[in-house]
Amino acid sequence: MIELRNVSKSYAKGRVKAVDDLTLTVRPGEIFGFLGPNGAGKTTTIKMIVGLLKPDRGTVVVAGFDVRKEPLRAKAVTTYVPDTPAVYERLTGLEYLNFIGDVYGVSKKDRLARIEKGLEVFELSSAVGSPIQSYSHGMKQKIVLIAALLPAPRVMVLDEPMVGLDARSAHHMKNLLREHCQGGGTLFFSTHIMEVAEKVCDRLAIIHKGRLVAEGTMAELRSRNGTKESLEHIFLELTET
Repeated sequence: MIELRNVSKSYAKGRVKAVDDLTLTVRPGEIFGFLGPNGAGKTTTIKMIVGLLKPDRGTVVVAGFDVRKEPLRAKAVTTYVPDTPAVYERLTGLEYLNFIGDVYGVSKKDRLARIEKGLEVFELSSAVGSPIQSYSHGMKQKIVLIAALLPAPRVMVLDEPMVGLDARSAHHMKNLLREHCQGGGTLFFSTHIMEVAEKVCDRLAIIHKGRLVAEGTMAELRSRNGTKESLEHIFLELTET
């Protein structure tokens, strides 16, 4: 569902290599966790997957579409939640959700049902008629997550989706994302919360200084590193230098 083949990206006229020859495959129906220290290249990778950045070298394919050659077709089956909620704050929550529904061509019937479910789960029904600029950071994160689920996309890409969510909302979000993948969708997300990644993800990748240093299930990561320790322990060992 997502393929990165020998992808590289540099800044400062090639002096800073953010992503270095990265190859990854994320399968349909999979929750895939993408981990790394600050500055490891996670957000750069995510922006290349969703078409906000072009790789210097290599190929990014989403749901069978080459992101460089068929950008609109790739974006039509993908939703993206950045690490900072990006919304039109003068719109009300409902206006924003309907805008997203229009962009993705979601039918009225499906739109109403999905919006109602999302608002109920995230307890936003009473606020959806208010301008988004009046929302707290956590409320903005919730409305963006509802919007990302609204088109029932084949691929969801989330950058630090837990930031700003309380424990109850984080729990509900994990359940919704699992439902999405059980229905055949794919989820690719980055997080600094190791416990969440360990419990939620089917497979994981760890990137350090732009290069892939580990990939696999928790069992595979433990086996390759000769340990029975937690993901946090493995992560710290692999990103020590």
